[in-house]
Amino acid sequence: MSYLETLFNIKGKRVVLTGGGGILAGEMAKGFVNAGAKVALLDINEESVFQKAKSLSRPGNEQLGLKCNVLDENNLKEIHQKILNQFGRIDVLVNAAGGNMSGATIGLNETVFDLKMENFKKVTDLNLNGTVLPTLIFGKTIADQNYGSIINISSMASYRAITRVIGYSAAKAAIDNFTRWMAVELASKFGNGIRINAIAPGFLLTEQNRTLLTNQDGSLTERGKTIINMTPFKRFGEPEELVGTALWLACDASRFVTGAVVPIDGGFSVSSGV
Repeated sequence: MSYLETLFNIKGKRVVLTGGGGILAGEMAKGFVNAGAKVALLDINEESVFQKAKSLSRPGNEQLGLKCNVLDENNLKEIHQKILNQFGRIDVLVNAAGGNMSGATIGLNETVFDLKMENFKKVTDLNLNGTVLPTLIFGKTIADQNYGSIINISSMASYRAITRVIGYSAAKAAIDNFTRWMAVELASKFGNGIRINAIAPGFLLTEQNRTLLTNQDGSLTERGKTIINMTPFKRFGEPEELVGTALWLACDASRFVTGAVVPIDGGFSVSSGV
């Protein structure tokens, strides 16, 4: 194996992805499997994560699909042990569990003062604590090995004030800070073999947000037009466009990278719109 092949080698790595039944984690998992990794997908939706893992399995390389609540510490510890029993070690953790909730979004005819704190707490709990808890439990194994990579999922909502999505924005901004804080903590106390970074996706067109960004005839909504106008690439992203960065952050090619929040946004985060 050449030097470059060694740097970018993923084969044989043991990868855990939370939110494994979702679109983003599913695409990243496919990338890891195609690169030769063994993958454990975790999701609260048992049927979805089981089917996803089954679809990714290859002869001689069976993937794990496990029901898991990322907000339940005892459940996480149980799943952690199951994965260790099966894989023997954990090389990469991808914290992809999360997402927005309508109750934590300001309605079109509402102001921030109409926000219900119960809904705000739910979305911040899922996105922030749903990343912190798995990091503490699975990350401990990575720290004890003195080698591995943790990848969090941030958002363009942490870069700019995006109207209406108050809960999600607050949680993702906290993810950025947590990523940087943990980078310093892990490196200073466990050595330079452990890295933690984040990916900040731009606006990806998925079934979850299609009706928000496009009309039934495929034309852009006003919100969709605003986003495209602010995006130098003049298009939405695709979930599979996260895969390359995830693989890079997981392998030794990025071994001097920690505490970074990498935008994958077609230039949205650097555009002034002028």
